[in-house]
Amino acid sequence: MSIDPTASRLAATGVSYAPDIANAARRYGLDPDLLAAVAAQETGGPDANGGHNVVGDGGHGHGLFQIDDRYHPFASTAAAMDPARNADYAAGMISGLLKRYGGNVHEALSAYNAGSPNATGTRTRWSDGSDPGYADSVLRHYQRLTGEPAQASAIAQSSATVASIGALGSQAQGLPLPQPARASLQPAHHYHRQATNYMDLFNDDTDEINS
Repeated sequence: MSIDPTASRLAATGVSYAPDIANAARRYGLDPDLLAAVAAQETGGPDANGGHNVVGDGGHGHGLFQIDDRYHPFASTAAAMDPARNADYAAGMISGLLKRYGGNVHEALSAYNAGSPNATGTRTRWSDGSDPGYADSVLRHYQRLTGEPAQASAIAQSSATVASIGALGSQAQGLPLPQPARASLQPAHHYHRQATNYMDLFNDDTDEINS
């Protein structure tokens, strides 16, 4: 049996459901570390790489990437709690957003969370006391996963430019690496997604999940 090196590397850093994330990233031509960082932000929390297959956001966020049932019929199906299907759906959304915003990772992440490329979005309190907005917090997770500001490891997408390594690097470079958290001082955090409609992000060439 062959071993997926990308999934193995992600799993070694504590990423939950690493094979599902790696497969979804490959299918949509995304940087797997970026997709894993979104999962960590959504269901892992600050100072953690591992996402969990949970229900959150007041009961509206479903699965590994917290797909919101108020805007995505998929989230109301049993498939939403399947990590592989959830990761695939999220990867399709992020791929569509990257296309829409010309490969600008920061804008795509902001839109994924809050519906606007210019939104600060959900703030997350990290153990060092900082509370970056959604996109910046995801990029901090990215740093934790890679060990350095966005270097190498993007998968090319033939139909559109996605997750530019240079763009990720420049956005993540100015963010301080988080300090290790003390178990007794782990801060609480909550994720809230603002109203938006993402369904039009899926293009005809995107093999999205409709069930």
